[in-house]
Amino acid sequence: MRMEDASLIPDKTILLDIVRMQMPFGKYKGRLIKDLPLYYLEWLASKGFSNTRIGQILSTTFEIKTNGLEFLLDGLE
Repeated sequence: MRMEDASLIPDKTILLDIVRMQMPFGKYKGRLIKDLPLYYLEWLASKGFSNTRIGQILSTTFEIKTNGLEFLLDGLE
């Protein structure tokens, strides 16, 4: 596998982080990321997600909630 192809491999731990990790900052600090309201994720998206692990987790959560894919998180706790 070429190095540039490595970024195309999905990170399987992201979904686990979404259901287990608490929001580390802001208005919803301490709340599980999976429980963040969509309007808050929309606001974060409008500001731009950071190119960090938490940015990836929040961006993925935003996509899941925006597209009605919350069932992907069922049973992962």
